[in-house]
Amino acid sequence: MSIKSDRWILDMSQTHGMIEPFCNEQVRRVDGRTIISYGTSSYGYDVRCAREFKIFTNINSSMVDPKAFDENSFVDIETDVCIIPPNSFALARTVEYFRIPRDVLCICLGKSTYARCGQIINVTPLEPEWEGHVTLEISNTTPLPAKIYANEGIAQMIFLQSDEACAVSYGDRKGKYQGQVGVTLPRT
Repeated sequence: MSIKSDRWILDMSQTHGMIEPFCNEQVRRVDGRTIISYGTSSYGYDVRCAREFKIFTNINSSMVDPKAFDENSFVDIETDVCIIPPNSFALARTVEYFRIPRDVLCICLGKSTYARCGQIINVTPLEPEWEGHVTLEISNTTPLPAKIYANEGIAQMIFLQSDEACAVSYGDRKGKYQGQVGVTLPRT
């Protein structure tokens, strides 16, 4: 297994639509203002957070149950800056849509800018032949409200390519999150 470089990511995105929209450079400024960077990095791709958020709340005294998820557990908002309450959690999605090749596994890690502010970004691995918008799990581990900026970098994708294709891919299994768009809730 090998970690893939910026040249490989560019080639796969241009020839196979692996990442759409794709940015071939590390963007640090937009319209003259400094942003949290996104785009191609040396050995990965920094994704952006879209404007759709689901912020968990307890106003309805719901319980979070992955087998019987209650949509009253969160509040939907669409905004450029999402405020996550102290010691709380939100779901979001990437701006980018991914198509993972059959011989690739993608791992996501939060950007250090957010990690240093106590914001943990969790994403399960993107399996071979999975495709869709990535649902981002964002935990505010601090006792203070935390800002998340839409259309700016939030996490880095690292691509690991095997020397052989897997026997059964996520696409072959017709995984329950295949082709997801928008912020996707738990499914069983």
